[in-house]
Parts: sequence; C-alpha cells; structure tokens
Amino acid sequence: MFVPRRAISLFVLSAVLALTACTSTDPGDGGGGATSVPSASTVTPGSSVDPADPSVPTTAPDAVATIAWSNCGNRLQCGTLEVPLDHENPSRGVITLSLVRHVAGKKNQRIGSLLVNPGGPGSGGTWLARGARGLYSSELLDRFDIVGWDPRGTGDSVPAVDCTDDYDEFFGLDVPPANDAALQRLVDTAQRFGQVCLERNGDLLRHISTRESARDMDLIRRALGEDTISYFGFSYGSELGSVWVTLFPDTVRAAVFDGASDPTVDQFEGVLQQAAGFEDQLDVFLANCSSDRDCAFHNGGRADRAYDRLMASLGRSPLVVSRDRIPVTRGVAYYAVASALYTQNFWPRLERALAEAQGGDGSELLALYDDYLISPWGSGNEFEAFIAISCLDDPGPKGVEASLAQVDRFLEVAPRLGAGFAYGFECALWPVEQAPKVTATGVGAGPIMVIGTTGDAATPIESTRAMARAMQDGRFVSVEANQHTGYGVNRCIIEVVNRYLVDLEAPADGTFCE
Repeated sequence: MFVPRRAISLFVLSAVLALTACTSTDPGDGGGGATSVPSASTVTPGSSVDPADPSVPTTAPDAVATIAWSNCGNRLQCGTLEVPLDHENPSRGVITLSLVRHVAGKKNQRIGSLLVNPGGPGSGGTWLARGARGLYSSELLDRFDIVGWDPRGTGDSVPAVDCTDDYDEFFGLDVPPANDAALQRLVDTAQRFGQVCLERNGDLLRHISTRESARDMDLIRRALGEDTISYFGFSYGSELGSVWVTLFPDTVRAAVFDGASDPTVDQFEGVLQQAAGFEDQLDVFLANCSSDRDCAFHNGGRADRAYDRLMASLGRSPLVVSRDRIPVTRGVAYYAVASALYTQNFWPRLERALAEAQGGDGSELLALYDDYLISPWGSGNEFEAFIAISCLDDPGPKGVEASLAQVDRFLEVAPRLGAGFAYGFECALWPVEQAPKVTATGVGAGPIMVIGTTGDAATPIESTRAMARAMQDGRFVSVEANQHTGYGVNRCIIEVVNRYLVDLEAPADGTFCE
C-alpha cells in the first residue's frame, strides 16, 4: 500500500550536506535579465478560485502580527507566529507556526529574508534554517536571513496532524492483493486510517491545504516587515511556492523551485508520472548493478531477474524480522526501494538490503521502510501530515471502484513498482472534502527559476519542465544527476542560484549544469 511522497528526504539531505558545505563562490554569469517589476496581486484568469471569493487575498489585513524572536543557537533565532485556523473566518481560532531564522552573516550587505521549505507536503521546514551552514553557499548565508517554518499541521507548529503512533498497523500491507479478502483488508485499513485521523484531529484536517499555507507565507512576510521577499522551495515546496507567487505576485522578489511536480495535471496523473519516474530509476539501478561485479546484488549480471524473483518470493513468504514488527511484505519492500531511489548515494545500501533479503534477512529493507515513513530528522508526524495535506488538496479518483479502474494504467507505466502506487486507497476514502485549488501561473511575479535533475524519480524532469512552462516567466535549469532535487550537485547550479537570488540575474531558460 505504497503512498508516493514528494518530500526532500534524508537521503537528499545527506547529499546536499556533502556537496554544499561550500565555500563562498565567485560572481559568475547567470545569463538572462534582471527580475521585472511585478504587477498588483491578482487571481489569474483560468484559476479555479473565484476572484470574488472572500478567501482570496486582494488586500492585506489591517493588523500585522509580530514574531517574538529569541536566541536558540549560533546565529539562530527561534520564534512563533499566530495565523488564523480559517483564513475565511479568523474568529475561529489560530494555528501557531514554529519558525527558525539563521541570521545573515554580513549585516551591512544583508538583502533580506529567504523563506525556505523542504517539501512533503507534511515536512517541517525549521531544520533548513537550523542546518543552514551545511546546506547553502556562504554567499547566501552572508546576504540573507534564512527563515524556515513548520507549515500548518506539521512539525512543531501547533496543532500538528497526529493520526497514529503505529505505522505498521496501517502501512506496508502486501500488494498486489492475493485475493478478495486481501483487497478488502487494504480498503478497510485505509478507511480506518482516515476515520482515526478525523477523530484525532477534527477541524484541523479541513484547514491545512496548500492554498492556506501560501496565505500563511504572506503573513510571515508581513511579520518580518518586508515589502518583497525571496523564496527557495524544494520538491513539494515548489508546488507551495507556485501557489504563493500566483496569489501574491507583487510580494515576490525572487523564487527558486527545485524538483517540481507538474501543476497542470490532477492528482492521479501526477502520481502516474511519479510511478513512471521511480520505475525508470529502478531500471537504471538494476542495469548498473548487473554491469558492476562489485554490486552486492549483482546475481551474475541479472540483477533485474533476481529482483523480480525476490519480490515474488516476498509475496508468497514475507520475511519476519521481529515479532513486534510488520513482516517484510512486497508492500514494505516498495517503500524501501523508493526510499533508496531518491538519490544514487543510497544505491549501495539498497544493493545490500536486496542481497540480504535474498538470503532471508529482511532487516535492512525494514530499516529503509522506517526511514521512508518516519523521518529521523523530523518530528515524527511527517507521513501523516503528508497524507492529510495531499488528500485535502486533491484526493484523485474517489471510491474503491474508481481507484481499481486505474490499476492497469499504473502497471503499464511501472510494471515493477506500479502495484505499490495503484493500491493506495487513503485519498480515495478520505473523510474530508477537497479544498479549493489555485491554478498556478505566477502572472506578474517576474522570472521564476525552476530546477530539474535528469534522473529524478520523485519529480521526473518532464514534470519539472512543465512547472517552468506553467509559470508566466519560468526559467528552466536542468542538472545532470541521479537524485531528487539539484541544488548542491555541482558548482554550476550553486552559482546560477547565487546570481539569481543575490543579484536578480535570472538564468536563461534551458540552462544546463552538466
């Protein structure tokens, strides 16, 4: 019962930490022109949000909330900001957002704040500020306050989505189901998960949409006292950013989207694109393993055949690791494989996990499953919040029959991994009505830099290219790499980002960092 995830993961974090503990960079040629002057805030033509809807921001609220900052580390400040639970009806209470700011190193050269978001949806973003010195170039650290926040419903913001303390109860069941009883168990488990989430979270589940988080971003900007502000979003953070630049184009100084999904398709088509992306990267992984005698899962040059036999074996006889944990089913293995496909840096770990499972030991596959569901660098509720936000934004086909009608399409684009995508019923049975959507266009926001990597499983490069095309002035930059998100892969992309964010030199559309 694999549910796709778009978050920047621990695996990407480790790669970025290794590659961007860098160094100031010399000025370079970013290509392209300077950021244009944005127009007044509007909801763009074709948006599914009615401009007459009172929930659409057309004028700023009279009162400006403040953030009480306190020192919480070297060049770090922590604070909170109260925002309305319901932007349409502020009298219904507040959500308290948690924020962390890494203060600019050169105050006399400070440009302003750089809002950062790691994706998900469901991942908190304060850790991007706490770990700023290992994540961003020194030029950005010198010139910007790096401001990360835990979006509504996530991380240390209050309240945060909390559905379960035991993921094994709801996830990792065997797929595809072997019979009608197994299928019914998948359906019943997904339905029970939604019911438990609603019972434990109540009205919060109706107010954690991407549109509402984008409105929170504007309140953060106002609380920081900045007329315009810069943004750097990874993965789903690109989707959040695209809604923000559409709703508030006159407040955008610059915006970078790294590893973006396609905003022009619905949830089903987006997940289908993602299934194909993971399948492509699995094929590359297996081909590399087959050609490399040092690969732990080499299997005489037929790693692909061995993988298929192993998955079939897990369907017949799941591997028991311990009595108090879910056995390693194919469902668990889907999560494990997906977690390692986010970046090539983790392919050796996947090789070992598959080889050990082939020998009857599923402990490493189970560990990868745990890494996928329970982020060791987060607050522990990321996966629950991911499902709740995703299903609120766009649940896709509703009902069991509508979902089952799409199984063959998943198997067609992803013969090995498609079943893991096809048999997730959480959103199909989600008990909360879909939130209104914003058609992302970025009209009036000026040039938007959109980064895609050539071997990205989670947000395939074509979906990222579609994001650039959807923006009125999207500047697509591609990076050669087998990983999710591209910032930090090489000095080229770091310098292109620096020139845009620091000097407002937007890259030429089609720039390639080899």
